[in-house]
Amino acid sequence: MAHCGTLQGTKISETAEDIRGSHLYGIDDDKLGKIDDVIFDHSTGLIRYVVVDTGGWLSTKKFIVPADRLRSSNRHKDDFEADLTKRQIESFPPYRETDLESEDKWSNYEGRYRSKWEAKPVMHRAETDRNITPTTQQLPGQSASQQRSDAAQQRNTGWATGSEGGATQADIEAAEADTGRVVRAGTDSVVISNSAVGIGGRWDTFQARLRERRKEAVTGCKSCSVGPQTARESADTLKKAI
Repeated sequence: MAHCGTLQGTKISETAEDIRGSHLYGIDDDKLGKIDDVIFDHSTGLIRYVVVDTGGWLSTKKFIVPADRLRSSNRHKDDFEADLTKRQIESFPPYRETDLESEDKWSNYEGRYRSKWEAKPVMHRAETDRNITPTTQQLPGQSASQQRSDAAQQRNTGWATGSEGGATQADIEAAEADTGRVVRAGTDSVVISNSAVGIGGRWDTFQARLRERRKEAVTGCKSCSVGPQTARESADTLKKAI
């Protein structure tokens, strides 16, 4: 199983491109909090969740939202929206970053967390008494291009297929695919294409930066060997030299 982790303070892009610091709004334009971090797959660099800091209205302070449940805010530039209410968020199992250090704990948490999304949020079908749980493509106001982008995002995150956070073949292909950006030898700096599509321009740029600087982002991870020499590997090399 691929390991997932947070970026914490790691800088991978310019401040204007970084989604950390963006606000998240819920149903009825209710401000839910600020994106504090992201949880990403170390083997692909694909973002699985955003970590939202509520600023105090939630007892556990932070909660997570699947990447494929986000969309760009129509009312607030460079911010994001999700079909959530504070009441629904309070029903989520408490998020603890330390659970990411154990694959078993994180898998268990994801199972409990996803079960809440299977039941909520729900929508009432017009002119009937039947409730339905919408897919991302079924959300109101979604244009055809947004639907295609959301469907692609779902395939990349593995959320729609029920993947338990591991890297799927689609993940690997997406990570290895030619992005159309020019990268000079020996550097991770890139030229971002203006034709990027997905959740939104800021999100797409940040995701591209993370994928292309993934090795830097996972340096020091004790749970996987992805990227440049980790702190653990450095220690092992030093012991052998002695």
